[in-house]
Amino acid sequence: MKEKVILAYSGGLDTTVIIPWLKENYDYDVVCVCIDVGQGNELDGLEERAKASGAVKLYIENVVEEFVDDFVIPCVKAGAVYENKYLLGTSMARPVIAKRLVEIARLENATAICHGATGKGNDQVRFELGIKALAPDLKIIAPWRIWDISSREEEIEYCKEHGIHLPFSADNSYSRDRNLWHISHEGLELEDPANAPNYDHLLVLGVSPEKAPEDGEYITLSFEKGIPTALNGEAMSASNIIGQLNTLGGKHGVGIVDIVENRVVGMKSRGVYETPGGTILMEAHTALEELILDRDTLAYKKGIGDKFADVVYEGKWFTPLREALQAFVDSTQEFVTGEVKLKLYKGNIIKQGTTSPYSLYNESIASFTTGELYNHKDAEGFINLFGLSLKVRAMKQGTK
Repeated sequence: MKEKVILAYSGGLDTTVIIPWLKENYDYDVVCVCIDVGQGNELDGLEERAKASGAVKLYIENVVEEFVDDFVIPCVKAGAVYENKYLLGTSMARPVIAKRLVEIARLENATAICHGATGKGNDQVRFELGIKALAPDLKIIAPWRIWDISSREEEIEYCKEHGIHLPFSADNSYSRDRNLWHISHEGLELEDPANAPNYDHLLVLGVSPEKAPEDGEYITLSFEKGIPTALNGEAMSASNIIGQLNTLGGKHGVGIVDIVENRVVGMKSRGVYETPGGTILMEAHTALEELILDRDTLAYKKGIGDKFADVVYEGKWFTPLREALQAFVDSTQEFVTGEVKLKLYKGNIIKQGTTSPYSLYNESIASFTTGELYNHKDAEGFINLFGLSLKVRAMKQGTK
């Protein structure tokens, strides 16, 4: 019997070409595994396509709930945003995909896992770090770092030579990655940062703010211990909340980001991300934390969130550091419970009020009216002590 290789399969041009290439160069039986993280109708017709290309089997594995509960929500609770803009849509999905690829490899007694990520991108790092952490004995094959194919046109010609019919358009288009959390766009006019994005051609999940409705829309999100539990008073899973927020946010032009980011491999890349539901969810969670977390914890957690984002972006999910960071974050979420009201309007998310039984906001203290808990006269002694070092320094150096 031939050895088996597990191919991370999307059904696109790259992974279609990889099937006959693996058979030709390694003499493997190719088992395709498509991991469903919420990419919608992109999964239609995959089984026929995989087998027509030479695969012996195709798994379609739905891991949407696991993706959201075990990978997305920890990032939401951490407030993890890479370089102040990127909400880690692709980054969060790679570890759950790597995990399932390894599980199928064990099930099939495969000796290798193959992925179609390019030698210039972040995903090769993320996939391979995940596989190494979970199955260090498995061989990893990355065709884009090995083969002589160098362009989309050469891939198309390779398919023709091997009698593979491509049941989709092979003309130039954006390079996209989609899951329940977001969709990313790279290529075409975006390759030059001097060009404005062609949003009429590019957007998939929604519209630009200019084309959003003239009337805003009000929503209410409920959280328990940092986890979203209800939308507009209706209890539902976090994945269903994200799905509905995608529709609402897309309708109102929310969550479109144009960013030049620093890749793990050292280069800068430009992309446009649509994350309508995720942007709303992150904004609501942040608003709730403002009300509940004390000043020192909130400030320290911001640094932890930035580090968490770096760790996830770099593909280091299955590491002791990520586990330790997540343990800290989880400890801060014990009382992050309450409701956040928001207005969605032409790309904006406008706060409409936040409530929590654990709110640290005290109107008696914060009001301009003197209350029992705060004596204005106490501020004088505090300022004297708080500014003592400044005063001593000025006295020592002399004032002019």
